[in-house]
This record gives sequence, C-alpha cells and structure tokens, in this order.
Amino acid sequence: MTKKQRLELTWIGKEIRPKLEPRILLEEAEKSYHAAHRVSENDIFDNCLIFGDNLLALKALEQEFTGKVKCIFIDPPYNTGSAFEHYDDGVEHSIWLSLMRDRLEIIRNLLSEDGSLWITIDDNEAHYLKVMCDEIFGRANFVANVVWQKKYAVANDHKTIAPMHDHILVYRKSESWQRNLLKRTEEKDRQYRYTDEQGVFRLSDYTCNKSSEERPNLYYPIIQPNTGEEIYPKKTSVWRYSKETHEQNIRDNLVYWGKDGLSSTPAYKRYKHLLKNQGTVPQTLWLHEYASHTDAARKEVRAVLGSSSLADDFITPKPEGLIQRVLEIATNPGDLVLDSFAGSGTTGAVAHKMGRRWIMIELGEHCHTHIIPRLKKVIDGEDKGGITETFNWKGGGGFRYYRLAPSLLEKDKWGNWVINKEYNPAMLAEALCKLEGFTYAPSDTFYWQHGYSTERDFIYVTTQNLSHEQLSKLSDEVGQERTLLILCSAFRGKVDIFPNLTIKKIPKQILSRCEWGHDDYSLDIKNLPKAPPEIEKPSPQKPQQQHIQQSLF
Repeated sequence: MTKKQRLELTWIGKEIRPKLEPRILLEEAEKSYHAAHRVSENDIFDNCLIFGDNLLALKALEQEFTGKVKCIFIDPPYNTGSAFEHYDDGVEHSIWLSLMRDRLEIIRNLLSEDGSLWITIDDNEAHYLKVMCDEIFGRANFVANVVWQKKYAVANDHKTIAPMHDHILVYRKSESWQRNLLKRTEEKDRQYRYTDEQGVFRLSDYTCNKSSEERPNLYYPIIQPNTGEEIYPKKTSVWRYSKETHEQNIRDNLVYWGKDGLSSTPAYKRYKHLLKNQGTVPQTLWLHEYASHTDAARKEVRAVLGSSSLADDFITPKPEGLIQRVLEIATNPGDLVLDSFAGSGTTGAVAHKMGRRWIMIELGEHCHTHIIPRLKKVIDGEDKGGITETFNWKGGGGFRYYRLAPSLLEKDKWGNWVINKEYNPAMLAEALCKLEGFTYAPSDTFYWQHGYSTERDFIYVTTQNLSHEQLSKLSDEVGQERTLLILCSAFRGKVDIFPNLTIKKIPKQILSRCEWGHDDYSLDIKNLPKAPPEIEKPSPQKPQQQHIQQSLF
C-alpha cells in the first residue's frame, strides 16, 4: 500500500520526542490566596497557579483537564536572540521548534471541542510556527493571523524597517468553535446620528461599484418623491437593490432623501434597533487604540507591583487590553482559560476580573516575586489599573498554588532506580494512578481502592511484599464482579489463580514508561537534540535548520 504524502515542516531532531513523566501537583497552602470575604456571588476560588517546568506541568494537567479548557493564550519566548533575565530567549531554532511542538500537542488535547488557541509571536518564528500548527491542528482549523499594533511610536533609529506589530495565530480545536462579537464602540454608535419616528439610524450608500453592463437589472430610474425627477445611477455604478426591493424599501420608509427631502441621490436608512446583533465582527487588524500596546503594559505592571525595578524585569509584557479582547472573542463568564507561559501574570489577572476561571504555569522565580503579589492585589481590589474600571472590578475570589512533585523514581547509590524518598504513601498512590490512567479517589471504606478506571475496575498501591494469604484475602474482598490492579514492591505465590487480580511489581512495572529524573524541558539551548555526525565529510557545513518538504508519512 502506498503511504500517504503530505507537506510538513522538518528540522534537526524533529523525530526525537520526550517520554514525559505525568507528575502530580502538590498544593502549598501558605502560597495559595483567597479574599477575606465573598465580594459577589460570582467569585471564583478554584483558580490554579502552578510553579514548575511548563511542559511537565501541561503533562500533569492532561489527565484531569483533557477536553475542558475553552481558551488557551500563550506568549512564548520569541527566539529573537536576546537574553532575558527570567528565561533564555535566544534558543537554537531547531530546539525552539521541537519544544513548541511538544507543548502544542498537549495543548490541543486540553482544548474543549469548542475551544481555541491564541499564540503571540513575531516575525522570527511566526511563519514556521504557522506551518507547524497546521500539522498539529489541521489547516482547516486555522482561524486567523491577527496583526496587533504593539507600538505607537516609530523607532527612527531603526536600520531597516521598524517593526510595529506582532502576530497572534488563532486556531480552533474543531468546527464547534464559535467566536463572540465584540461590544460596539462609541465610534460605531456615533454613526447613528439621525432620528425619525421609527428610531435612530445611520446612512449607507444606495449604489454599488458594478457597471450597468455587469448588472443591467440594477440599472433603472428611481423617482425623487418631492420633485418627480427620474434619477439614474452613474454609468460606472448601479443601484444596490433590485426594483422590487427598492419599492419595498419605500413602503418600509427606508429611503432617505436628505433633511429637506430634496436630495438628488437616495441613501439607505439602517436602524440601530433592527440590527441582527448589537456587536461588531472581530477583524484581523488590532490597532493599539483598541487592544492597547506594550508601553501601556509596562506601566500596568509597574503600577500594580509598585516598583519600577520589578516591572522593568519584563521587556515586552502583554497589556490587559489585549488579553481582554482575546477573552471577549473566545470565552464567556465561567469558562476555563489557560496560560502556560504566565510571565508577569497578565492572563490570570484579566481572566479573574472578567469572571473566567484560569490556570497559569510559570517556572521562573518571578512566579513568586511578580505573579503572586500582582494576583493578591487583584483579589484584594487594590489593582486600579488595566481593565479594572471597564469591568467595575472590586476584588474577590482566589487561587490555589501548586508545585510539580519531584520525579517519582530516583537512583540509589548503586545506580538502581527506586521510589523517590520524598514520596509518602498518598503521593505514591496518586502518582501511580496517574501513570496507569486511573482516577485517584481513595475510598474511606476499602483500603485497597486507591483509584478507579471504571465502576468495576480499581487500583491498589502498596510498598509491601504481599504474601499468598494476603492476595487470597484481597481476591475475596474484590469479588468476581470487580477487578483490581495491584502495584506492590514484591509478592509471593501463584497469581494466575486469582482471575480478578492483576499484580505488578514497582518500580519494574514503570521503568520504561518515562524519562525519570528529568526536570528541565525549558527553552534552553542545552536541550538541543544532537544531529548525527557526517563521518565521510571532513569539514561538514552546518546543515540547513529547516525547510518545507514533501515527505512520506
């Protein structure tokens, strides 16, 4: 059978995929924060701030949140060659593509069927990222490339063409996604400046740019009602409406002949109350007047943190107005929003003020020095900037702080893989439930029910060396109507005589599952997959980093 061909983006190390360990999350209550009292009935308290490597954190969320996230907004390092304090932005092109691919594949799993992904990026990687996203999400699910004017002042000392915009690549999970309309602006409403007995209206052209040769049925005389004059459109245009529709427009009082009724050209009256919707369709050009800009973003961070030194740590933060526009289009109150490159915490701050649930992930120490202080001020109602006034935000709600658990396995002094000493029995049970695809739900009734996969299939985790008698007792308690997976350090006796039990040794059962002890999948040059050496060429040239080619797949 002939293999199907397709276009794809290739790069060094694309075939290398990490075997990610699905870590558990550990809450640190002293870093979680909630308002002292409920401010409104819509307060949301189960938001989630995760400290740790964002690829491992995404994997940690996968089991519980697959198909549940309505909107994912990410602002990844742009791979510009600059070195920022909080993350290495000058990453080799190939590793940048690989690590973005690994994240985007999990992100797609997390999205609900009616969900969407929004990625801010600049020209350095935008076009390669577009092709890669086409592979992951499917070209049919590409929604738009939004152009956001991030600057309002031109850098006159720029040596080539001054960059004034970023891209926002928008993808949907499936055709189930529906965008919201944007609220009408004052500028749009000002167009409705005429009034009659039927209501407020604006005017639109009664002609269109087609010639009489192209649309002869739309070229006919219209009678000016107050002068009796026959009026034709210009030869280079025709009426926008057929003769029958025009006559209906007259009966509906939709034809306007000027304030005194003596105009020589008609106009069409569009009444505001007759609009099919009261919003405006989102467009792909977002000017800074409507979606803010990076200078405003720096001022927002500086104002809420109360220290220019903290705020200036972020060279290109995203403004609250930009995130507001994304969430207005992509979400409704109560929807779940995820940002796995939290940066200064803007996405969470905006989602909180807009009544959306949120999850943010951040690895840098600024998770503690920047994000938590910012969110506390939002919750306490002390953040007066950004979109606070727009949404009349008074404070409320809260978030829970989690960190990634350490790797489940570690090597002992002889180089053998053993259970990490930091894991207590509950952590071990939860971790192995996640690895085996079970929902962690310890039973108060049966000590051997640590989790379940179905109503009749359970898992039991223990570090004991189980005897034949213990297994026999377990088999009796489980009964013939249920099944039990047992993960233990060791066991004695024949196991095939217990058809309702499946018994596996740990850590042997899981050794080949993951890359144990690997804590850093960050965008760092040291993670670059090595290209195989070209032995026959004494002076090999640097291979081309990437190209679009047609390959067998």
